[in-house]
Amino acid sequence: MNSPLPIRNPCPPGVCDCSLEQLPQIAGSDLRILMLNRKEEKRLLDRLETIQSLDDLKHMQQRMQQQLGIQVSVAPGANEVRSMRGIDIQVMEQPGLCRKTRQSIRTAIRRSLERRPEIAYDLLNAHDLFRDL
Repeated sequence: MNSPLPIRNPCPPGVCDCSLEQLPQIAGSDLRILMLNRKEEKRLLDRLETIQSLDDLKHMQQRMQQQLGIQVSVAPGANEVRSMRGIDIQVMEQPGLCRKTRQSIRTAIRRSLERRPEIAYDLLNAHDLFRDL
């Protein structure tokens, strides 16, 4: 007999804007995010912090989209990029994805970029920022 996957506990009322408790009642909602419980979130964040290359980052973005429906965008910011803070990391809002989790994903990716600056250079190069040099 298959046991159901453990799902995330709801956030305390008034603390978060994730609407996790209403997610099953929303017509057409993506329920994959319910599989991101605390244990799996920690595994995801640990994995994001150990990204080894730009291809690895793109692979993780694709896997998060496929498995959890989480859309993450990583690109050079609109202004000049002088540090890792100039790289724009966006985690799109969606029902069931906590504000705190979105921030944790951004922070984990930023830490990875700070540990391995060559990933950031490859990202800048992929967006043609170094083409004319």
